[in-house]
Amino acid sequence: MNSETYIDLCFVKVASVNFSSEIDKLLSDLFKGARLNWYLDEKSIGGLDIVVAEVKGMSGWESEEETIEFIENHADDRLWKYLRGYQIYVYSEKRGCNTCGTH
Repeated sequence: MNSETYIDLCFVKVASVNFSSEIDKLLSDLFKGARLNWYLDEKSIGGLDIVVAEVKGMSGWESEEETIEFIENHADDRLWKYLRGYQIYVYSEKRGCNTCGTH
């Protein structure tokens, strides 16, 4: 079953070179084979590099909990080192639409 999936991830690291490239590689490895795309926004503030990843697309996960479990079981240790926040929404066919909850 395919679900609309939206994931926002915030990564922080002491200022360095190519942080967004490193995050892109981590996400490519993590979501390999998934029909997800992402946009990365990088900023440097006060000696820190901040990358916000907006991930969206279709996935086989039916809930936010399933998505978190997948990430916990498959993510590289560096992802956990840099991750400072996340927000996940999964809209599964089983849940129904947001308006009536049945369609």
